[in-house]
Amino acid sequence: MIGRSRAFREMLALIEKITAYDAPVFIEGETGTGKELAARAIHYQGQRRNGPFVPLNCGALPDSLVESELFGYCRGAFTDARTDKPGVVELAHKGTLFLDEVDALSCKAQVALLRFLQDQQFRPVGGCAERRSDVRIVAATNRKLCDLEAQDHFRMDLLYRLRILHLHMPPLREREDDAELLAEHFVQIGSVRFGKCVRPIDTQTLRWFKCYGWPGNIRELENLVYQGFLLSDGPCVHMAAPAGLQPVETSAREILLNYRCAKDRAITEFETHFLRQAMLHAGGNVSAAARLIGTERRHLGRLLKKYCIDASIPANSEPARLL
Repeated sequence: MIGRSRAFREMLALIEKITAYDAPVFIEGETGTGKELAARAIHYQGQRRNGPFVPLNCGALPDSLVESELFGYCRGAFTDARTDKPGVVELAHKGTLFLDEVDALSCKAQVALLRFLQDQQFRPVGGCAERRSDVRIVAATNRKLCDLEAQDHFRMDLLYRLRILHLHMPPLREREDDAELLAEHFVQIGSVRFGKCVRPIDTQTLRWFKCYGWPGNIRELENLVYQGFLLSDGPCVHMAAPAGLQPVETSAREILLNYRCAKDRAITEFETHFLRQAMLHAGGNVSAAARLIGTERRHLGRLLKKYCIDASIPANSEPARLL
């Protein structure tokens, strides 16, 4: 989880408080805000860190399979039930069960989950005996709580039991300059994942970052960065602004905030160009290039590796005048 905005720091502070108590947690947040990451942080920093973390996307399950996924089934419960199969409630014993899109549960499944929350006991589909599982429930939804409370589909008594502790995930548009920080992080990941050199994001892209609403939040940003990182040419990563987004004037505050980033980019571009010219002038000989610019061969080698500059120079290349 990466960020430095006030909203992000407040969220982390609340997660730290939540980890101290072994009680159900209800996470509310838009799609792509990192609800599962928050659930994992709560688990692995809490009292159940040594137990399993079991995620279940309730919205991806057919209504007929929800109870068997939650509580498992016994052999002979239905035609294809040739062996006993534990459900996620049993698999999460002594750990955390993360129910994503919990509002997608049917009324029947909500009643079954509510019964389990009352005494931590359940009965597998087709079974006769009650079983017990010590589980912490962390539930999440991308809908607003007021919408859940207003609809007839979701049981209020279940919501009250799940919402003993409540965490709101702020959308990316409320996290000030975190989009830039996250984008730089995704460039680093993309470099390792796709085997390409790290490149800075151009200032034009960072400018429209600040006035975009990010309806898909961090997931949208991640996919956009990977696309720009792989497809854009040149020394910087460029991402086209979404259709309909009008360019804005750069304010004095934005200039100050972007000073450090702009300075780093200028240094990167200068050093890359300078080193390329030095290698070209030295005919690809690293030792000769090091003597030419007045540095040690080992130091020059590290710089060439840092900027992914190939030491080999085509034979028909002509040296350019060094800056």
